[in-house]
Amino acid sequence: RVLSLELNKDRDVERIHGSGINTLDIEPVEGRYMLSGGSDGVIVLYDLENLSRKPSYTCKALFSVGRSHPDVHKFSVETVQWYPHDTGMFTSSSFDKTLKIWDTNTLQPADIFHFEGTVYSHHMSPVATKHCLIAVGTKSPKVQLCDLKSGSSSHILQGHRQEVLAVSWSPRHEYVLATGSADGRVKLWDVRRASGCLCTLDQYNGEKSKASSETVNTAHNGRVNGLCYTNDGLHLLTIGTDDRMRLWNSSTGENTLVNYGKVYNESRKGLKFAITCGCNPEFAFVPYGSTIAVYTVFTGELITVLRGHYSTVNCCVFQPHFQELYSGSKDCNILAWIPAPRELVPDDISEKSLPQQHVNPAYEDAWSSSDDEG
Repeated sequence: RVLSLELNKDRDVERIHGSGINTLDIEPVEGRYMLSGGSDGVIVLYDLENLSRKPSYTCKALFSVGRSHPDVHKFSVETVQWYPHDTGMFTSSSFDKTLKIWDTNTLQPADIFHFEGTVYSHHMSPVATKHCLIAVGTKSPKVQLCDLKSGSSSHILQGHRQEVLAVSWSPRHEYVLATGSADGRVKLWDVRRASGCLCTLDQYNGEKSKASSETVNTAHNGRVNGLCYTNDGLHLLTIGTDDRMRLWNSSTGENTLVNYGKVYNESRKGLKFAITCGCNPEFAFVPYGSTIAVYTVFTGELITVLRGHYSTVNCCVFQPHFQELYSGSKDCNILAWIPAPRELVPDDISEKSLPQQHVNPAYEDAWSSSDDEG
């Protein structure tokens, strides 16, 4: 299904944003409601379900926090995220230096955290049961941890040298956090430890020792502006402005050396990409200029390029229940990419008489039987 993703002509997402869309999130409980955040500070909530049951339909915006809302973000919204355990709450962070915790029913902020600098990224753990910490990456090199229970942002992780563009909790270990910074580094932290830092990922796996004692591990030769764990938490995919994407073993910190080729990336801020969940093999959907590149995560093969946006794609999000993809762009549009419907084949037709469907060579059987060649 993922290999046959195509722009769906019959499904539109209602166009509300008057400026670029930076971030999307689909709630993990039902996979039905989607949030979007835009450069104008506006947040929109959509219902993805086809309530009309018609073949062609529009995913309606249920409501939005628009420019006239008293608590609207003053500047660009960079990240939106649903509370991982229910749809009664969601979070948003913005270039206006705030992180807001929203009550979905009243559309009022239940809490607001203020920071000294622009907020690029935030994330709540999808699996945490013992803590309610939101990791926040800002213009400061210090990673901030905001505690929803106490309402304070007392905890700080120190180690980066420049702004933190991307943060992501491990979906496997609730206290492990990955952060990516403009200093080219990716750090893994255990937030229970006093020093915090578990390791700094090294693209050379320790083989390139420098003469000076200042050996500094870097994950990328540019700003690291995107991070995404695989669904099982065993691997971490990172993306940087050196036009490289790297896959790391998240327990050993080793660079797996999968080669994705050149992954065009000149975003000045965080880039939101997505990895499939429950596919074999797993795929990554990466904004690539005005297109979305689809790679196999573990072999690095570029499978296909999804074209449909008119301008830079900033974010994409995967809906695992139906293997659908949604993407948001600077062109103000959210596009739905849906697996192509399969042709129904009557049972009495033998497979040989069917036209051979084009299969990606990576997934064709390598063996052939002698009668095919006769």
